[in-house]
Amino acid sequence: MKDTNHNEDWSLVIKPKTGLFEINFKEIWQYRDLVMLLVKRDFVSFYKQTILGPIWFLVQPLLTTMMFLLVFGRIAQLPTDGVPAILFYLAGVTCWGYFSEALTKTSETFTANANIFGKVYFPRLIIPLSIVVSAMMRLGVQLILFFAVLGYYVFFSDSNTHLTWAAALFPVLIIMMGLLGLGLGLIFSALTTKYRDLRFLLTFGVQLLMYATPIVYPLSLAPEKYRWLIVANPFTAIIETFRFGFLGAGAFNSAYFTYSVVATIIILFTGVLIFNKVEKNFMDTV
Repeated sequence: MKDTNHNEDWSLVIKPKTGLFEINFKEIWQYRDLVMLLVKRDFVSFYKQTILGPIWFLVQPLLTTMMFLLVFGRIAQLPTDGVPAILFYLAGVTCWGYFSEALTKTSETFTANANIFGKVYFPRLIIPLSIVVSAMMRLGVQLILFFAVLGYYVFFSDSNTHLTWAAALFPVLIIMMGLLGLGLGLIFSALTTKYRDLRFLLTFGVQLLMYATPIVYPLSLAPEKYRWLIVANPFTAIIETFRFGFLGAGAFNSAYFTYSVVATIIILFTGVLIFNKVEKNFMDTV
């Protein structure tokens, strides 16, 4: 009689999670090929049957920048810390676009992928991670446009635009944008499994949050007594550091930047824990 109790070497063992802090990062790394496959799928499905294709990566920030330039630069005549307005707005639009895309698309993880989650096993964090990576690749294309415009003003114009030492923080800033969007997106993705109205609130909230962030105006323009509200937004220090590094606009504040780093870590940690808890039984509520 065959002994069915002896240990066997399985290539994959699926077992339920027992705690909030039980996150198998090794397993997530083993599924890295799936991340790239989902990124490729995102690119193909989103721009398939479009005339301009990936050129939309450049058209979107350009049109938004032109609109900001007209409304806030020409009509409202808001200052831009002495740098060319098109560069000021393009920097804000490029960075904010990456963060907002990572946030809004990650927030739909459970509702948009319920069918896949119910049929195939893989670490659920793979989906939001692929969204952040996909958004980062689009950001890379848009940064080419930004650096091209920046190069023109640095080398072929008499503006006071210049790079500073803070430009060396560029990789850190990109990671912070992605992780902040990922953390907030994970929190909302967990909440929307029960409260569907949050999807509409998030869309509206992201638009309002942009105006609570120095995207279309410099931080120096904010009244002193209300400035702490804007600084409380972790993205404020990110965009201010980005502009200081590449445009020489504003100033770098180490206290603000440290707060942003700590807040990003806390938000990401909280988002992963909540996501880890909800994924156990979300199929009962979606």
